[in-house]
Amino acid sequence: MVEITCVVDAGAELGEGTLWDSKAGVLWWIDIWNKLIHRYDPSTGRDDVFKTPEYLGCLGLREKGGLVLTMTNGFHFFDPATGKFEAIVDPEAHMPKTRFNDGKPDRQGRFWSGSMFEVPGQPIEFIGSLYRLDPDLSVHKMIDGIGCSNGLAWSPDSKTMYFSDSHAGAVWAYDFDPATGDIENRRTFIDMTVTGGLADGATVDAEGCYWVTIPVTGKVCRYDPKGRLMQTVVLPTDLPTCCEFGGKDLDILYVTSAVLRRPASHFVGQENPGGLFALDVGVKGLILPAFKG
Repeated sequence: MVEITCVVDAGAELGEGTLWDSKAGVLWWIDIWNKLIHRYDPSTGRDDVFKTPEYLGCLGLREKGGLVLTMTNGFHFFDPATGKFEAIVDPEAHMPKTRFNDGKPDRQGRFWSGSMFEVPGQPIEFIGSLYRLDPDLSVHKMIDGIGCSNGLAWSPDSKTMYFSDSHAGAVWAYDFDPATGDIENRRTFIDMTVTGGLADGATVDAEGCYWVTIPVTGKVCRYDPKGRLMQTVVLPTDLPTCCEFGGKDLDILYVTSAVLRRPASHFVGQENPGGLFALDVGVKGLILPAFKG
């Protein structure tokens, strides 16, 4: 039996971007549609918020201090102490129909983020891409033809990268070169058309298994390195969105969720929609290094 606790009843419109800061002992996470960066301290229960000028995509720690992140218009640095944002690069400045979405640092200190098509009421166009930001601040397009970038994670040995397009019905695995950050040999890791639902945010545990949130179904699922379903956890609300391990011993799986501007009547029988949840799933996670740029 998995113990599930709502630690921040935030009512987030679109919670995402979980990231554990092992030095500070806090969890960073975001509310995309409310343009908020959250910093949750489990030792005190305090959840601080920082306002952003644009919709957020994802974030990572920065070796020099502060955060690296993506917003609607590309890659930025952010200093929580001063509230200052510094633009780095916007590789899709010429593309008004996209915004940046899911991503995180790899284990070698590069920062990755992918884009998605977002024009409400229009048919989905597969025009997004996945980008790699290197420590010298050069940006590299790694994958294109994406509807909604999601599910990014790496195996413990950094030999496999996982990535999903929420609109394509699959999570893919790639051979990953940790020395160069290059990827090749894409193959289907999870066929979401068989399992049902959409693949959203994800992480990998210390045993090499892949955890992925599946919105609408209310599930967080664990798959072994061969793509076999090992465990399913059902949350008390229907839209889990992202997950990451944290806590002193990296043994707590933090999961964000979303309200998505739906009426209160939709949530009858649910608990803490849009909340940040802490799950005791019986395994530990891994620390992601800070961005070296």
